[in-house]
Amino acid sequence: MKPPKRLQSLIEEGLIDSVVRQLMSGKEAMVYVVRCGDETRCAKVYKEATERSFRQAVDYTENRRVKNTRQARAMAKGTRYGRQAQEAAWQSAEVDALYRLAAAGVRVPRPHNFHDGVLLMELVTDAHGDAAPRLNDVAFTPEEARRHHAALLAEVVRMLCAGVVHGDLSEFNILLAADGPVIIDLPQAVDAAGNNHASRMLLRDVSNLSGYFGRYAPELLPTDFGPEIWDLYQRGMLHPDVVLTGRFDRSTAAVDLGSVLREIDDARAAEAARRQRLQTVV
Repeated sequence: MKPPKRLQSLIEEGLIDSVVRQLMSGKEAMVYVVRCGDETRCAKVYKEATERSFRQAVDYTENRRVKNTRQARAMAKGTRYGRQAQEAAWQSAEVDALYRLAAAGVRVPRPHNFHDGVLLMELVTDAHGDAAPRLNDVAFTPEEARRHHAALLAEVVRMLCAGVVHGDLSEFNILLAADGPVIIDLPQAVDAAGNNHASRMLLRDVSNLSGYFGRYAPELLPTDFGPEIWDLYQRGMLHPDVVLTGRFDRSTAAVDLGSVLREIDDARAAEAARRQRLQTVV
Protein backbone atom coordinates (compact mmCIF):
# COMPACT_ATOMS: atom_id res chain seq x y z
CA MET A 1 0.00 0.00 0.00
CA LYS A 2 1.03 3.63 -0.36
CA PRO A 3 2.90 4.68 2.81
CA PRO A 4 0.95 7.11 5.01
CA LYS A 5 2.59 10.51 5.40
CA ARG A 6 3.47 9.86 9.04
CA LEU A 7 5.48 6.76 8.07
CA GLN A 8 7.38 8.34 5.19
CA SER A 9 10.15 9.68 7.43
CA LEU A 10 10.78 6.19 8.83
CA ILE A 11 11.19 4.85 5.30
CA GLU A 12 13.61 7.66 4.50
CA GLU A 13 15.57 6.87 7.67
CA GLY A 14 15.71 3.18 6.73
CA LEU A 15 13.80 2.09 9.81
CA ILE A 16 11.12 0.40 7.71
CA ASP A 17 11.19 -0.82 4.13
CA SER A 18 7.51 -0.91 3.20
CA VAL A 19 3.99 -0.67 4.58
CA VAL A 20 1.97 -3.85 4.10
CA ARG A 21 -1.48 -2.82 5.35
CA GLN A 22 -3.41 -1.01 8.04
CA LEU A 23 -3.98 -3.29 10.99
CA MET A 24 -6.36 -1.24 13.11
CA SER A 25 -7.55 2.23 14.05
CA GLY A 26 -7.92 2.83 17.76
CA LYS A 27 -8.90 5.66 20.04
CA GLU A 28 -5.35 6.94 20.26
CA ALA A 29 -3.44 5.62 17.24
CA MET A 30 -3.40 3.97 13.84
CA VAL A 31 -1.48 0.69 13.62
CA TYR A 32 0.13 -0.61 10.43
CA VAL A 33 1.86 -3.85 9.49
CA VAL A 34 5.30 -3.00 8.08
CA ARG A 35 8.33 -4.80 6.70
CA CYS A 36 11.74 -4.20 8.25
CA GLY A 37 14.31 -6.26 6.37
CA ASP A 38 13.33 -9.90 6.82
CA GLU A 39 10.96 -9.13 9.71
CA THR A 40 7.32 -8.13 9.83
CA ARG A 41 6.57 -5.64 12.57
CA CYS A 42 3.87 -3.16 13.44
CA ALA A 43 4.07 0.63 13.49
CA LYS A 44 1.86 2.53 15.91
CA VAL A 45 1.22 6.04 14.64
CA TYR A 46 -0.11 8.22 17.44
CA LYS A 47 -3.02 10.49 16.62
CA GLU A 48 -2.91 14.18 17.39
CA ALA A 49 -4.49 15.10 20.71
CA THR A 50 -7.44 16.76 18.96
CA GLU A 51 -8.21 13.50 17.11
CA ARG A 52 -8.10 11.15 20.09
CA SER A 53 -11.13 10.07 22.05
CA PHE A 54 -9.01 9.08 25.06
CA ARG A 55 -8.42 12.07 27.33
CA GLN A 56 -5.05 12.76 28.90
CA ALA A 57 -6.84 12.84 32.25
CA VAL A 58 -4.97 14.36 35.17
CA ASP A 59 -5.37 11.05 37.02
CA TYR A 60 -3.06 9.41 34.49
CA THR A 61 -0.53 12.19 34.04
CA GLU A 62 -0.16 12.94 37.75
CA ASN A 63 3.49 12.89 38.86
CA ARG A 64 4.87 12.18 35.39
CA ARG A 65 8.33 13.59 34.93
CA VAL A 66 9.42 15.80 32.04
CA LYS A 67 12.91 16.65 30.88
CA ASN A 68 13.24 20.12 32.36
CA THR A 69 11.49 22.80 34.39
CA ARG A 70 10.76 24.90 31.31
CA GLN A 71 8.66 22.08 29.91
CA ALA A 72 6.92 21.60 33.25
CA ARG A 73 6.01 25.30 33.47
CA ALA A 74 4.81 25.37 29.87
CA MET A 75 2.67 22.29 30.40
CA ALA A 76 1.14 23.80 33.51
CA LYS A 77 0.33 27.04 31.64
CA GLY A 78 -1.08 25.21 28.62
CA THR A 79 1.03 27.11 26.09
CA ARG A 80 1.56 25.79 22.58
CA TYR A 81 5.02 24.57 23.53
CA GLY A 82 3.52 23.09 26.69
CA ARG A 83 0.88 21.17 24.74
CA GLN A 84 3.59 19.81 22.44
CA ALA A 85 5.64 18.76 25.45
CA GLN A 86 2.61 17.13 27.02
CA GLU A 87 1.91 15.25 23.81
CA ALA A 88 5.51 14.02 23.64
CA ALA A 89 5.34 12.92 27.28
CA TRP A 90 2.08 11.06 26.62
CA GLN A 91 3.63 9.13 23.73
CA SER A 92 6.94 8.41 25.43
CA ALA A 93 5.07 7.03 28.46
CA GLU A 94 4.09 3.96 26.44
CA VAL A 95 7.60 3.54 25.05
CA ASP A 96 9.11 3.76 28.53
CA ALA A 97 6.52 1.37 29.96
CA LEU A 98 7.10 -1.20 27.19
CA TYR A 99 10.86 -1.26 27.70
CA ARG A 100 10.42 -1.39 31.47
CA LEU A 101 7.86 -4.20 31.37
CA ALA A 102 9.62 -6.22 28.70
CA ALA A 103 12.75 -6.15 30.87
CA ALA A 104 10.65 -7.42 33.80
CA GLY A 105 9.37 -10.35 31.75
CA VAL A 106 5.84 -9.04 31.28
CA ARG A 107 4.07 -10.25 28.13
CA VAL A 108 3.97 -7.06 26.07
CA PRO A 109 5.01 -6.45 22.44
CA ARG A 110 8.79 -6.09 22.21
CA PRO A 111 9.60 -2.45 21.33
CA HIS A 112 12.18 -1.80 18.59
CA ASN A 113 12.29 1.94 18.00
CA PHE A 114 10.47 5.21 18.55
CA HIS A 115 10.87 7.91 15.91
CA ASP A 116 8.88 11.00 14.98
CA GLY A 117 5.78 9.97 16.92
CA VAL A 118 5.78 6.40 15.61
CA LEU A 119 6.44 3.35 17.77
CA LEU A 120 7.94 0.34 16.01
CA MET A 121 7.35 -2.91 17.84
CA GLU A 122 6.86 -6.63 17.56
CA LEU A 123 3.84 -7.87 15.62
CA VAL A 124 1.97 -10.23 17.94
CA THR A 125 0.74 -13.24 15.94
CA ASP A 126 -1.57 -16.21 16.34
CA ALA A 127 -0.82 -19.88 15.67
CA HIS A 128 -1.12 -19.28 11.90
CA GLY A 129 1.30 -16.35 11.85
CA ASP A 130 -1.48 -13.82 11.33
CA ALA A 131 -2.00 -10.73 13.49
CA ALA A 132 -3.36 -11.92 16.83
CA PRO A 133 -7.00 -11.07 17.63
CA ARG A 134 -8.16 -9.05 20.61
CA LEU A 135 -9.82 -10.96 23.44
CA ASN A 136 -13.07 -9.21 22.57
CA ASP A 137 -13.09 -10.99 19.21
CA VAL A 138 -12.69 -14.49 20.67
CA ALA A 139 -15.11 -16.80 22.49
CA PHE A 140 -13.85 -19.10 25.24
CA THR A 141 -14.81 -22.28 27.04
CA PRO A 142 -15.03 -22.00 30.84
CA GLU A 143 -11.69 -23.80 31.15
CA GLU A 144 -10.01 -21.44 28.67
CA ALA A 145 -11.49 -18.41 30.44
CA ARG A 146 -10.14 -19.56 33.79
CA ARG A 147 -6.71 -20.28 32.31
CA HIS A 148 -6.39 -16.92 30.52
CA HIS A 149 -7.74 -15.06 33.53
CA ALA A 150 -5.11 -16.65 35.77
CA ALA A 151 -2.38 -15.90 33.22
CA LEU A 152 -3.37 -12.24 33.01
CA LEU A 153 -3.57 -11.87 36.79
CA ALA A 154 0.03 -13.11 36.87
CA GLU A 155 0.95 -10.41 34.33
CA VAL A 156 -0.82 -7.73 36.36
CA VAL A 157 1.16 -8.86 39.41
CA ARG A 158 4.41 -8.84 37.43
CA MET A 159 3.61 -5.34 36.16
CA LEU A 160 2.92 -4.09 39.67
CA CYS A 161 6.16 -5.65 40.92
CA ALA A 162 7.85 -3.56 38.20
CA GLY A 163 6.05 -0.49 39.56
CA VAL A 164 3.52 -0.10 36.73
CA VAL A 165 -0.29 -0.13 36.60
CA HIS A 166 -1.85 -0.37 33.13
CA GLY A 167 -4.74 1.95 33.94
CA ASP A 168 -7.04 0.97 31.06
CA LEU A 169 -6.84 -2.82 30.92
CA SER A 170 -9.76 -4.59 29.25
CA GLU A 171 -10.60 -7.18 26.61
CA PHE A 172 -10.00 -4.49 23.98
CA ASN A 173 -6.29 -4.07 24.66
CA ILE A 174 -5.20 -7.65 25.22
CA LEU A 175 -4.21 -9.79 22.23
CA LEU A 176 -4.46 -13.58 22.14
CA ALA A 177 -1.15 -14.78 20.72
CA ALA A 178 -0.32 -18.37 19.84
CA ASP A 179 1.20 -18.87 23.30
CA GLY A 180 -1.28 -16.86 25.36
CA PRO A 181 -2.45 -13.29 26.11
CA VAL A 182 -0.27 -10.25 25.41
CA ILE A 183 -1.01 -6.84 26.94
CA ILE A 184 -0.96 -3.79 24.66
CA ASP A 185 -1.79 -0.04 24.69
CA LEU A 186 0.13 1.52 27.56
CA PRO A 187 0.28 5.33 27.04
CA GLN A 188 -1.92 5.79 30.10
CA ALA A 189 0.22 3.50 32.31
CA VAL A 190 0.93 5.02 35.73
CA ASP A 191 3.68 4.69 38.31
CA ALA A 192 2.31 2.59 41.15
CA ALA A 193 4.24 4.40 43.86
CA GLY A 194 4.04 7.93 42.46
CA ASN A 195 0.39 8.21 41.44
CA ASN A 196 -2.31 8.65 44.08
CA HIS A 197 -4.88 7.01 41.81
CA ALA A 198 -2.83 3.87 41.12
CA SER A 199 -4.74 1.68 43.56
CA ARG A 200 -8.10 2.64 42.08
CA MET A 201 -6.83 1.96 38.56
CA LEU A 202 -5.37 -1.40 39.56
CA LEU A 203 -8.68 -2.43 41.12
CA ARG A 204 -10.53 -1.38 37.97
CA ASP A 205 -8.10 -3.25 35.70
CA VAL A 206 -8.52 -6.47 37.67
CA SER A 207 -12.29 -5.99 37.88
CA ASN A 208 -12.43 -5.61 34.10
CA LEU A 209 -10.64 -8.95 33.71
CA SER A 210 -12.96 -10.73 36.14
CA GLY A 211 -16.01 -9.16 34.52
CA TYR A 212 -14.97 -10.20 31.02
CA PHE A 213 -13.89 -13.76 31.75
CA GLY A 214 -16.79 -14.10 34.16
CA ARG A 215 -19.07 -14.19 31.11
CA TYR A 216 -17.64 -17.62 30.37
CA ALA A 217 -16.76 -18.75 33.90
CA PRO A 218 -19.27 -17.09 36.29
CA GLU A 219 -17.38 -18.20 39.39
CA LEU A 220 -14.81 -15.50 38.60
CA LEU A 221 -17.33 -12.67 39.07
CA PRO A 222 -17.40 -12.50 42.89
CA THR A 223 -13.64 -12.84 43.35
CA ASP A 224 -11.55 -10.18 45.11
CA PHE A 225 -8.21 -10.50 43.33
CA GLY A 226 -7.79 -6.73 42.95
CA PRO A 227 -7.96 -5.82 46.65
CA GLU A 228 -5.83 -8.86 47.48
CA ILE A 229 -3.10 -7.86 45.01
CA TRP A 230 -3.01 -4.25 46.16
CA ASP A 231 -2.96 -5.22 49.83
CA LEU A 232 0.01 -7.52 49.24
CA TYR A 233 1.76 -4.72 47.32
CA GLN A 234 1.19 -2.20 50.10
CA ARG A 235 2.55 -4.60 52.70
CA GLY A 236 5.65 -5.36 50.61
CA MET A 237 4.64 -9.00 50.20
CA LEU A 238 3.88 -9.02 46.47
CA HIS A 239 6.23 -10.96 44.20
CA PRO A 240 5.85 -12.50 40.73
CA ASP A 241 5.30 -16.02 42.08
CA VAL A 242 2.75 -15.10 44.74
CA VAL A 243 -0.18 -17.49 45.08
CA LEU A 244 -3.47 -15.58 44.93
CA THR A 245 -6.72 -16.78 46.49
CA GLY A 246 -9.25 -14.29 45.15
CA ARG A 247 -10.40 -13.65 48.73
CA PHE A 248 -9.95 -10.50 50.77
CA ASP A 249 -11.23 -9.51 54.21
CA ARG A 250 -12.46 -5.97 53.84
CA SER A 251 -11.97 -3.36 56.56
CA THR A 252 -14.94 -2.35 58.68
CA ALA A 253 -13.59 1.20 59.09
CA ALA A 254 -15.61 4.24 58.03
CA VAL A 255 -16.21 4.47 54.30
CA ASP A 256 -14.66 7.29 52.26
CA LEU A 257 -17.81 8.40 50.46
CA GLY A 258 -15.86 10.58 48.02
CA SER A 259 -13.79 7.61 46.89
CA VAL A 260 -16.89 5.47 46.48
CA LEU A 261 -18.58 8.09 44.32
CA ARG A 262 -15.45 8.44 42.24
CA GLU A 263 -15.36 4.66 41.71
CA ILE A 264 -18.96 4.85 40.47
CA ASP A 265 -18.08 7.67 38.08
CA ASP A 266 -15.09 5.68 36.81
CA ALA A 267 -17.26 2.63 36.25
CA ARG A 268 -19.77 4.69 34.28
CA ALA A 269 -17.00 6.25 32.18
CA ALA A 270 -15.41 2.84 31.53
CA GLU A 271 -18.76 1.40 30.44
CA ALA A 272 -19.40 4.37 28.14
CA ALA A 273 -15.95 3.93 26.61
CA ARG A 274 -16.57 0.21 26.17
CA ARG A 275 -19.84 0.86 24.36
CA GLN A 276 -18.14 3.43 22.12
CA ARG A 277 -15.43 0.92 21.21
CA LEU A 278 -18.06 -1.70 20.43
CA GLN A 279 -19.83 0.73 18.12
CA THR A 280 -16.51 1.50 16.42
CA VAL A 281 -15.81 -2.19 15.90
CA VAL A 282 -19.28 -2.77 14.45
